[in-house]
Amino acid sequence: MQTLRRFALIAAAGALAALTTSAQAQPDDATRQLAQERFTIVAPFPPGGPVDLLSRLLAEALQKRYGQPAVVENVPGGAGNPGMDRVRRARPTGHTLLVIPAGNLTINPTLMTNFPFRIERDFAPITMLAKAPNVLVAHPSSDTVTLNALITAMRADPKRFSYASPGIGSGLHLAGELFRQQLGLDLQHVPYKGTGPAINDVIAGVVPLMFSNLPAALPQVRAGRLVALAITDSTRSPVAPDIPTMKELGIDGVVVSSWYGLLAPAGTPAVIVSQLARDATAALSTDSVTRQLTAQAMTADPMTPEAFAAHIRAETATWEKVIKARGIRAE
Repeated sequence: MQTLRRFALIAAAGALAALTTSAQAQPDDATRQLAQERFTIVAPFPPGGPVDLLSRLLAEALQKRYGQPAVVENVPGGAGNPGMDRVRRARPTGHTLLVIPAGNLTINPTLMTNFPFRIERDFAPITMLAKAPNVLVAHPSSDTVTLNALITAMRADPKRFSYASPGIGSGLHLAGELFRQQLGLDLQHVPYKGTGPAINDVIAGVVPLMFSNLPAALPQVRAGRLVALAITDSTRSPVAPDIPTMKELGIDGVVVSSWYGLLAPAGTPAVIVSQLARDATAALSTDSVTRQLTAQAMTADPMTPEAFAAHIRAETATWEKVIKARGIRAE
């Protein structure tokens, strides 16, 4: 009996040692697996924008890290859905990845009646890559010099004010709706076909206000053609540290940024996802990437896969409430 007990203890110790060794070896196993074939980074929008830039920065980093070709595949059209489908159907090995804006993950599931994906079912979140805060900008008239002056004027004459956006259901439209909701204002929304036309009409005084992403608005602010009243992020932007946050000015609950994430197909092993998150974080921390992001008024904001998945869920819940409360539907 003692011999059997001794044998069982030895066997259990051996199994525990094997499990420990296996767990310790997993990151190395992930590195070996990722180094076996080429990478495809799917960017569901045309070349030239933030999604394309981030995809190319990531492709360069993965190619250098693993010694395998890494190509960017632009799949424009269909509000990003064809590119997302391309990744959803890919083999879950970590070699086909998706770089995507926040709205495709957190707004479109509620906004689109027949949205073809369930994010948690179809994709494995890896990390947030970068973000650019949104900023409330105004035509530089006498009562829009500060946010408090603007709010006072809006409460006195609510029908006088409206805000522009790049289109119905865009993140910037919903930022305006969240602002209106938090302050109990009756602001009229004026949708445009794109950010450029909307900003031009605010500069011209046709529409007094707009929530814009910081990269698009900052040159106009610096030129004096627009006034930046507040950014909608939790902290000031290092790109424009002189612009206060909404929270600093006494408005809670309006924390919205334009961010971009990295995802893999569902079923990608957790150890591969974690390794890719580490690789992306390392790439985002280099001086070269920091300079390129700063030039676009963006900052790196990597996080763990678990934190990124939780962030997607929380923001989806926020936008679901806003969209349903206002009855907003995609055009």
